[in-house]
Amino acid sequence: MAAQEIYDLIIIGSGPGGYVAAVRAAQLGFKTVCIEKEPRLGGVCLNVGCIPSKVLLDSSEYYHLAKEHFAHHGVMIDRMHLDLAAMMARKEQVVNELTANVGKLLQGNSVQIIRGTARLSGEDRVEVLSDGGKTEIVASKAILLASGSTPLQVPGLEFDGARIVDSTDALSFDSVPKRLGIVGGGYIGLELGSVWLRLGTEVTVIEMLPKIAATLDGQIGRTLERILKKQGFRFHLKTKVSHAKVDGQSVATELVTDNGDKQTLSFDKLLVSVGRRPQTQGLGLTEAGVATDPQTGQVLTDECMRTNIPTILAIGDLTPGPMLAHKASAEGIAAVECLAGLPGEVNYDAIPGVVYTWPEVASVGLTEEQVKERGVPYCVGTYPFSGAGRARCMGETDGFVKLIAHGKTDRILGVHIIGPRAADMIAECVLAIEFGASSEDIARTIHGHPTFSEALQEAAMAVRKCSIYAS
Repeated sequence: MAAQEIYDLIIIGSGPGGYVAAVRAAQLGFKTVCIEKEPRLGGVCLNVGCIPSKVLLDSSEYYHLAKEHFAHHGVMIDRMHLDLAAMMARKEQVVNELTANVGKLLQGNSVQIIRGTARLSGEDRVEVLSDGGKTEIVASKAILLASGSTPLQVPGLEFDGARIVDSTDALSFDSVPKRLGIVGGGYIGLELGSVWLRLGTEVTVIEMLPKIAATLDGQIGRTLERILKKQGFRFHLKTKVSHAKVDGQSVATELVTDNGDKQTLSFDKLLVSVGRRPQTQGLGLTEAGVATDPQTGQVLTDECMRTNIPTILAIGDLTPGPMLAHKASAEGIAAVECLAGLPGEVNYDAIPGVVYTWPEVASVGLTEEQVKERGVPYCVGTYPFSGAGRARCMGETDGFVKLIAHGKTDRILGVHIIGPRAADMIAECVLAIEFGASSEDIARTIHGHPTFSEALQEAAMAVRKCSIYAS
């Protein structure tokens, strides 16, 4: 079948990696087409990931504050009740608005949108199957794969969409479950668990490792676990789920600890959240000769996001590294700039990570454990939010800021925050690492008063007490 039109760039997927890359490509003069198989643009993030989960996190937090904390501020609410349907409707409204905005953004930049399922049919062309069964071939000088990821399935815990569910299903329960089991103590499970805990669910997290959120700095992770337990989370650590069976309106779940002890717990819903895998099924990677990691299925790329086939590039969740929307966006821009002959790059040492529990957790750079493993001399400065005036005003004093700097040069190696507005505070720290700043740079920078960011300045001052006198 002959190609009808030749583009400069075909992008498969319209998520944060794909649509951002498409806009940058258009700005650089590329004739660009974006192929999307789902009804709405925006990918996993906007439709069933980052955005709807944050909408529910904010809504559930308002409910929790009204129920548990407003009275401390002298705000009395009588006969308060939850309207879950209205909460879900608001979530859908936000998602619809943002996904529509993506369409307007692409159209405004003259990016053509093709609806259908894409499959590589060569080094420079893609076969697109529309919902109506029509097939067309689209040709291009380069192809960018940005198809994202899907939840991992666990043998014996197959999703049924009703009782044993994935993260997408957990965003749309039609009623508040009495008991929710979560397999996996990572970011996604903790965030969704927070939503339903605040709305009245008994939440139990089952994690095979000895700690939750294993990638966090150890001190931060321990503090998060302590705070979540105080909120009502129940944790079974060093524990696996060996079997789960739907029994009427509940899920009988058998737990096995690392020393062989067994017990069975019953849940109304069982959320399996043990990670995600690259969405490569049906892309035709093998047939096209694109190299992938045999263990993870991730697409192997160079520093310009090129695969072993120079005309085919890949970004985001398809490639190694954290599965984060902003990582995908950064890679999309870098890939397109490299195609244009510009020095596109991604600094993987300066990618922030955020856990949207409350308090929030945000980090960038190395953890203390990683610094120790590398044998780097270091100094640590911490400061509790209980010492920050703004946190006292809000009644949000849990948590602290932790700043790690090189013991000889004072260069910032990592910053880890658990506390109110950590997700926003981390941006300053990312910029500091990107520019190679020292703890002294932050300590000498005037921060507004009273703000949460003063805790970062105080932590930087605490580092100086160590690093100034380091031998």
